[in-house]
Amino acid sequence: MENKLCYSGIGGQALLEGIMMRNRDRYASAVRKQDGTIEVKEEVFPDFQEKHPWAAWPFIRGTVSLILSLIVGMKTLMWSASLVDVSDGEGEEPQTLSDKEMIFTVVIAVVLAVGLFSVLPTVLVNLLRNWLGNGVLLAVVEGVVRLGIFILYVALVGLTPDVKRTFMYHGSEHKCINCLEHGLPLTVENVMKSSKEHRRCGTSFMLIVMVIAIFFFMLIRIDNIWLRILSRILLIPVIAGVSYEVIRLTGSSNSRLAYIISRPGMWMQKLTTKEPTEDMAEVAIAAVERVFDWRAFLKTNYGLEVPGPAEEGGTEPSGE
Repeated sequence: MENKLCYSGIGGQALLEGIMMRNRDRYASAVRKQDGTIEVKEEVFPDFQEKHPWAAWPFIRGTVSLILSLIVGMKTLMWSASLVDVSDGEGEEPQTLSDKEMIFTVVIAVVLAVGLFSVLPTVLVNLLRNWLGNGVLLAVVEGVVRLGIFILYVALVGLTPDVKRTFMYHGSEHKCINCLEHGLPLTVENVMKSSKEHRRCGTSFMLIVMVIAIFFFMLIRIDNIWLRILSRILLIPVIAGVSYEVIRLTGSSNSRLAYIISRPGMWMQKLTTKEPTEDMAEVAIAAVERVFDWRAFLKTNYGLEVPGPAEEGGTEPSGE
C-alpha cells in the first residue's frame, strides 16, 4: 500500500505545452513558449455553486463541477493552443474564443463523447441481444464494450506526437501534486521522482463512471433499443454525480478500501500519462505556485519548514 498522504485539494489538467492547476476558486495556466519562457495566466473559477446552493448538494455537485470543469478546461486549452501558435509569429496577441463559442465547442465535444462512449456500445451490443437476453449479462457486456472503446480511443490518439507531449504534461501535473501530498518540497528534483499516477485523475473518474454504469443498467431493463439509448443518455448526469462522490472520497482517504477502489483507475493512467522532462516539471511548478501556498501546506501538514526564495540562504532542500 502507498505511503499515507495529506489531501491538498489541488487539481489540474494538461494543456498544449502547459499545465492548468486549480485550487478552490482560483486556477492558473502555465505554458512554455517557443522562446523558452513560461507564461502564466491566473483566473477565477466560476462561482455558480456559490450563487446557487443547490448546485453544491451531494450527487448534484458532481455533474455541476463536471460541466464547469469542461468549460474551464476547454477555455484554457484553447488559450494554450493560441499561445503556442503565435509564439512563432511576430508578437501578435493570442486569439481566444468568446463565451458563446466556448459553450458551443463544449456542447459539440459532449455530444461526440456521448455518441462514442454511450450510444455506440448500446447499439453494438443490441446486435447480440438474442444471445445475451436483457438482463445482467447484457449490462456487463455493454460495459465491457464501452470500456474497450475507451481504451482503444485513448491508445490511438496517444500515438500522435502532440497528444504524446500532452500526456507527458499530464504526468508532470500528477507528479507535482503527488510531490506535495507526500510531504516533499516543490522542486524539480522531487517532482521528477514522484509518481505520475494520481487517484483523483479524470482517467480514474471515467473508469468509475463505466463501472457504476454497469450496476445502473443491470437494474434498468428496457426492450426497445431507442428507449434504451435514451435511458443511457438521461442517466449520464446521475451516474456522473455518483461517480464524483466515489472519487472524491477515495481521492482524500488513506483507507485500504479507497486504495483498492483507486488501483484500476491508476493502472488505466499508464495510457494517459507519460514520464515528463524536467522543463515540463518547471511548468507545473509555475502553475501551482501561482494559486497554492505549498510552503504553508507542508508546514501545517508535515511540520516541514521550507525557506522562501527571497529569504537569506533560502536554497530549497531536496527532500531526501
